[in-house]
Amino acid sequence: MQLMERLQKYMARCGVASRRNCEIIIKQGRVSVNGEIVRTMGIKINPAIDVVRIDGKVISPEKAHVYILLNKPAGYITSVTDPQGRPTVLDLIDKVDSRIYPVGRLDYESEGLLLLTNDGELAYCLTHPKYEIEKQYEVVVAGNPGNKDIELLRKGVDIGGYTTYPAQVERIKSSKDNSVFRIIIHEGKNRQVRRMFEAIGYPVIHLRRERLANIILGSLKVGEWRFLTQTEVDELKAIVLNRN
Repeated sequence: MQLMERLQKYMARCGVASRRNCEIIIKQGRVSVNGEIVRTMGIKINPAIDVVRIDGKVISPEKAHVYILLNKPAGYITSVTDPQGRPTVLDLIDKVDSRIYPVGRLDYESEGLLLLTNDGELAYCLTHPKYEIEKQYEVVVAGNPGNKDIELLRKGVDIGGYTTYPAQVERIKSSKDNSVFRIIIHEGKNRQVRRMFEAIGYPVIHLRRERLANIILGSLKVGEWRFLTQTEVDELKAIVLNRN
């Protein structure tokens, strides 16, 4: 007997987008089930018999999962498409037939580690706050924050109606005009790291993500990408399972 499945979960399993973004697509009225437009969250389908279309095209589950590590350059949108016509991270990925999408956010001005996949379940776990997946960044800021300022970041700081969870913050070096920090968080608020340093009065000059969970950017050059190794994928899934 075929089990019923939530529509947004099925869409993610088909490699459309992350589960959260699939919910947005549903609300936009772009999804139909058996010919009828669906805008309601929580609807369940029978994948064996129901026909799901997005923008009129039938979708089906991906046969094989793809996991890609990209060193994102600044000046690219972390999205599948951009209404303003700006370049997206998918423009950097070639010779990949599967429909993939970015896992989480990395803002337009920032660079560094970005995962792309068609594995909706893993993408969901890596971006949902309850799994507390670590994200590590190297940050260059204008000026030289004092110890009291850094302690605010470590304890949690108000970034505009939201107080961040405690972060790991380490000063790497300082000069007359700026300072370099390593910061580890497990949240994913929009432009969070930039807003954290702005909240203590030190704007970010440069931001690069270096690690997500067990995945390390390493020597991958800006704009280059590679497939994750099977060991990396297995370790990543193990981290998620241990926090489930």
